[in-house]
Amino acid sequence: MASAERSEPALDAAERPMLEGWLDYHRETLAMKCAGLTDAQLREASVPPSAFTLLGLVQHLAEVERFWFREILAGEELPDLYSTEEDPDGDFTVTESTTWAGTESVWRAEIAAARKSAAGYGLDDFSQGVGSAGEPFSLRWIYTHMIEEYARHNGHADLVRERIDGATGD
Repeated sequence: MASAERSEPALDAAERPMLEGWLDYHRETLAMKCAGLTDAQLREASVPPSAFTLLGLVQHLAEVERFWFREILAGEELPDLYSTEEDPDGDFTVTESTTWAGTESVWRAEIAAARKSAAGYGLDDFSQGVGSAGEPFSLRWIYTHMIEEYARHNGHADLVRERIDGATGD
């Protein structure tokens, strides 16, 4: 697997830098899983007939970043990036025109927007938006959930990457 820049989270950081460090670590882990592959490989389905791909996974995580940090935390009203009413799982859908350059650009932009949104809140502050049951979320909860979301999906990415070219790693 091609190397990417990924810093190990600090062992002695305060709570917020620790949470942010672990989230960034998992974001960059996903980038490492995609590094060095062609667009065709990144569009390759993991285990047909499943349509799960690394590019689809990155699109999904761009949607997740947007949803939790901008729509829920900051209360912004934004359209989905990839999903529609007709295709609620559209964030996983890729076509021959889906590229790493375009997908990574959107994903990185959503990460930057997520950081900007989070900067205005303390860990104990509650979100402007609410979940399906009408409950707000603390920034601490959102960080913890996002770490879990990336960690789970990075496990999926490990398996997809190994199937594509045999590469394994952290």
